Amino acid sequence: MAHHPAMGRRYDIREDREGWTVFDVFTGEPVVIHGVPQTGLDIQDADELAELLEKPAMMRDRSLRQ
Repeated sequence: MAHHPAMGRRYDIREDREGWTVFDVFTGEPVVIHGVPQTGLDIQDADELAELLEKPAMMRDRSLRQ
């Protein structure tokens, strides 16, 4: 499950009108991957994506971040 921003995480999830959004904790904006906002996701997919984005290799790949 995604964690509270105070735990030092960069990405988290929140409920939206269509499902769940993966968002950048610092900007509050949805994560965009290859031009597609990560909104309206199934809760499990959103949580897994937020976890994946926390991995150091993903943090270095600017194409997978806003």
